[in-house]
Amino acid sequence: MKILTFTGSTPSAALKKAKLEIGDEGMLIETKEVRKKAFGKDALYEIIIGIEEDMLPSSYKKATRPLSQQQPVKQESQDVLFDLSNAAEQIAKVSRVADDPIAEYMKPQRTVHTPVAPVAEPKELKEIKSEINKLTDKVKIIQNMFWDEKGPDIESQIPSEFAEIYRLASQSGMNKKHLDELMKITLEHMPFKMRENSVTVKRYFQTILRKMVPIRREPVLSMGTKKVIMLVGPTGVGKTTSIAKLAARYSFLLQKKYKVGLVVLDTYRIGAVEQLMQYARMMKLGIETVVDPPEFSSALDSLRYCDYILIDTMGSSPYDKGKIEKIHECLDANSTEYEVEVVLVMPSSIKYEDLKVTYDNFATLGVDTLMFTKLDETMGFGNIFSLSYETKKPISYFSVGQEVPEDLVCASSDFLVECLLNGFNRSKA
Repeated sequence: MKILTFTGSTPSAALKKAKLEIGDEGMLIETKEVRKKAFGKDALYEIIIGIEEDMLPSSYKKATRPLSQQQPVKQESQDVLFDLSNAAEQIAKVSRVADDPIAEYMKPQRTVHTPVAPVAEPKELKEIKSEINKLTDKVKIIQNMFWDEKGPDIESQIPSEFAEIYRLASQSGMNKKHLDELMKITLEHMPFKMRENSVTVKRYFQTILRKMVPIRREPVLSMGTKKVIMLVGPTGVGKTTSIAKLAARYSFLLQKKYKVGLVVLDTYRIGAVEQLMQYARMMKLGIETVVDPPEFSSALDSLRYCDYILIDTMGSSPYDKGKIEKIHECLDANSTEYEVEVVLVMPSSIKYEDLKVTYDNFATLGVDTLMFTKLDETMGFGNIFSLSYETKKPISYFSVGQEVPEDLVCASSDFLVECLLNGFNRSKA
């Protein structure tokens, strides 16, 4: 990188001189006042510009520093970044100076409602802020160009402005094949004008992601209809707690207070049965237990007065075909007119490949929707996106903690994409 110095009576005059000589490719590193304005003399400002040598226009006379003054490229880059931080501090000082210097000492003793006209920002300050914004974006681009991940497998080379979102999405656990497909879609459809800075690129990418996430909105039951929901999934993912959260939601939290009944197939774990029975007693809900598949229809009939019937199943390893088949036998034994919606519950804290194996093994039950738990226990959410994107199965609910019923939220693409790119934030659930 070549370091150039330009002077002028104002910062903007020095900046214009720099643009005339080297164009818009340079990065503003520092602005300083060399001489104050005095009687008969104009003020003198100096700006320092950094620019790659191959970006210099042919009309500019290239001057080579003596060999004794040259530094290794790495050291020179570190010096530039150090100067950038100094420049940021100076701009912050300039911004503070632009404010009313005596405002701190003029605080009224009581509230005054007299409207005050806004103070116009000096033109030079606006120009400097504009250049600093461009500089900040270029520094971000340079930092993200040194990503550890391999670039996407697409024919066209990825622009440097896309480096940040590619790195964030890749680190989130998103499947690389899916990420490359999304990057290709983004590159093909994004207006060229929006590629000028990483902020607009990130916003556009967020929009693409939101459109790619299938979501199942919570149904509103019409008069006389019932909803039967069965939760299935591996052991330890929080199915029983999720059943309790759903029961409390349908019974107390919605605009209409629905009648809810519970069915327990998980008779293998005495603790799970006792836990759900305790919830049923607290919420005054009907509950039935099923030991053998033929009892399944009888249990549903016993709860025919309910608007919602929630079914808790035995946890099973994705590779335990026997337990999964037992659940399948109960579904096959259903002789009632009620259609059972199967919700596959999975933890968000495992990698995409494990989620995919889990889905493939439980898919024989006819999975209708997905539900993800333990969102508060992970840093990456790209795995959730990838599974939903790959299977085309909609997401119905997210569990964001252990509290019943507070920590259950209806799924939304906005929330998932926010978690994926910016991390989990409970307040945005």
